[in-house]
Amino acid sequence: MGSFLLIPLLLIGFVILFSSFFIVKQQTAVIIERFGKFNSVRTSGLQMKIPLVDRIVARVGLKIQQLDVIVETKTLDDVFVKLKISVQYVVLKNKVYEAFYQLEYPHDQITSYVFDVVRAEVPKMKLDDVFVKKDDIAIAVKTELQDAMLDYGYDIIKTLVTDIDPDAQVKEAMNRINASEREKIAAQFEGDAARILIVEKAKAEAESKRLQGQGIADQRREIARGLEESVEVLNKVGINSQEASALIVVTQHYDTLQSIGEATNTNLILLPNSPQAGSDMLNNMVASFTASNMIGESMKTQNKKKDPK
Repeated sequence: MGSFLLIPLLLIGFVILFSSFFIVKQQTAVIIERFGKFNSVRTSGLQMKIPLVDRIVARVGLKIQQLDVIVETKTLDDVFVKLKISVQYVVLKNKVYEAFYQLEYPHDQITSYVFDVVRAEVPKMKLDDVFVKKDDIAIAVKTELQDAMLDYGYDIIKTLVTDIDPDAQVKEAMNRINASEREKIAAQFEGDAARILIVEKAKAEAESKRLQGQGIADQRREIARGLEESVEVLNKVGINSQEASALIVVTQHYDTLQSIGEATNTNLILLPNSPQAGSDMLNNMVASFTASNMIGESMKTQNKKKDPK
């Protein structure tokens, strides 16, 4: 009879002994209550409690946690925008009691403070300023949360504005504005390029005309030099300048006729082109030169009579 009672007692004793020990993982705190009253906070390692008297009521994580809060509000220029605020927080190891007993829903508390700060700061800014000053919004949120949550055992590590999402129509309008601005810049570059091409083309044409004119001037200068030499040669054989000039013109006339005759597929007709045209041209030119000389001599004589000095 005694042996039958001993076995259950041994089993009960083993269970009680086994339940006296428990393990706490790294970065975790365990809260122990004794008869419903807070007793102690146990950290990582092998821990011991009084069976049937002490009870584990909670395991509180000491790792950094993140809470994402999406807030919809209105900017100074009446644009509705959604902001995603990421709050990174941690339970302080020396304030596990406050974190567990004083604040039942920490996520709701943090969310309320984020809403309050964002809806107080963003309406002071225009939409463009919200994008530029998002770090200022994050700092304001962290400052407010740090002061409020520290008493409850929570430390705010960092707050980030991870997303700014304006209304769909506003984003479409912003995209159109950006596209128009880029098109404007592209048109300006194209206009500058076209203007540069026009200027360079005009410079090239001007340079071409200058070189062409220089070439014509050089050509005429050489022709004049050649005529001068031809006249000097003819003067040496007893032909005066008037007759020499007329002879050179007639010679060029026949050279022109010869070049036209050698050309094919041409409809050019040089007038006059009769057989006696050369003789008539020579006679007319000599007569013209003679008349011109006579008029020149007559004008010199009259000028001498007017000015006896």
